[in-house]
Amino acid sequence: MAAPIEIRRAVAENAPAIAGVLHEAFVEFQDLYTERGFAATTPDSGQVLARMEEGPVWIALREGVVIGTAAAVAKGDSIYIRGMAVLPAARGSGCGAALLQHVEAWAAGLRCSRLYLSTTPFLHSAIRLYEASGFLRTSAGPHELFGTPLFTMEKFISR
Repeated sequence: MAAPIEIRRAVAENAPAIAGVLHEAFVEFQDLYTERGFAATTPDSGQVLARMEEGPVWIALREGVVIGTAAAVAKGDSIYIRGMAVLPAARGSGCGAALLQHVEAWAAGLRCSRLYLSTTPFLHSAIRLYEASGFLRTSAGPHELFGTPLFTMEKFISR
């Protein structure tokens, strides 16, 4: 039986591990992104630190090792989820669902009514996770990230 997944708020010292997870999670798709789109999707440690100033960033750990991450930014009564990634070796472990549930609980605590995110049409596993978690596609933008196609998904939650 696998060790349980622990979700906790990231601190500055976690920035290199978060940047590493983001890069490792998306590098297999690098050819499907534009160069600038991939760079925006895989921020370095300094950029991760800057994101921590904009809203909470969480890490998912198994046996003390960071295996996933997610970040959020409050925008009115909505929460924008960004920088969500799970290491390839940890996909299917429940890590992504646990991160989404954690963000949703945090958003509900703020009395927010909506979660939303942008994703690329080629991240099929992530899209299935979002759909299984209750997210639906919308026609809202953005529709691209530096030339990489995007679409938005949203989920309304109870306050």
